[in-house]
Amino acid sequence: MATKTETPFVGADQFKNAFGDINERTKTAFEKGSRLVEEFADLTRGNVEAIVASSKVAAKGVETLSQEAAEFGRKSFEDASAAFKNFAEVKTATDFFKLQSDYARSAFDAAVAESAKVSEAVLKIAGDVAEPITSRYSVAAERVKTLAA
Repeated sequence: MATKTETPFVGADQFKNAFGDINERTKTAFEKGSRLVEEFADLTRGNVEAIVASSKVAAKGVETLSQEAAEFGRKSFEDASAAFKNFAEVKTATDFFKLQSDYARSAFDAAVAESAKVSEAVLKIAGDVAEPITSRYSVAAERVKTLAA
């Protein structure tokens, strides 16, 4: 009969060991899950910060482009006003056509130069806007690789 009293204790130890192991695994999985949630929250916060920084750069770029466009418009208006004033003072048709040709050429050259300047500025702004997001993508990709491992 002594054997029967030993059997419950052996079964209790095995039961205790099995559930102790499951409890430890659950605790480890929960801690790892908590770390993952914290990491993803940190990644999301960083991503939002990158979007905000990118948006600020875009807003500043649009503001700069708007100011430059207004300045170009003002200068074009002044040049056109001066040219029309000169048209009024012309005495011959030859002088009129020469003046008109000179004005048209200078206006066209100014428009082409301004267009090139704006294109260059837009490309620079686009690069500046993309930079915070691109660098953030690199950081996020590296962290996700680390978390997945």
